[in-house]
Amino acid sequence: MSRKVLVAYATKMGATAGIAEAIGAELERGGHQVDVREVGKVNSIEEYDVVVLGSALYTRRWRPEAVRFLRKHSDELRERQVWLFHSGPVGPDKDQPQAMPGKVERLAHRIGATAATTFGGRLEPATAKGFLAERMARSDIAGDSRDWETIRAWAADVSAAVHAIEAAPWNRHIS
Repeated sequence: MSRKVLVAYATKMGATAGIAEAIGAELERGGHQVDVREVGKVNSIEEYDVVVLGSALYTRRWRPEAVRFLRKHSDELRERQVWLFHSGPVGPDKDQPQAMPGKVERLAHRIGATAATTFGGRLEPATAKGFLAERMARSDIAGDSRDWETIRAWAADVSAAVHAIEAAPWNRHIS
């Protein structure tokens, strides 16, 4: 039996959207029914058994729309399997795990979500928005730091965990 999975994301320059699409494709390969949507276009999570939520991470903050999503759906998310990720580090720090912002950590704890996994981001002059991003995009840390193999492996692990929980006799999640 497959699960209905929502992969929701908040992005500024498109890199997190690309990661969400890759995660969605891997979950589909794992036999799940998947919708990949920008958080602002998700009105309800009622039809989903599993939610994967990702946000771009800038100056140690999640996108405000991703935090609003967690707040708005916190009661419903408690009844679902929830995995979190964020993307953003580039350059030499691209492989360094980043702590969840305080608000996100508290919300994640409240709903029983996993700690956010960190994926490298992308920073390129053509897509950089804002003074700081534009300046950084002209430096030696610019480029695409996303590791597609790591992203797909993480999504495959999520898929396997969903199947394992689904098969457990004590499964309390919505079908």
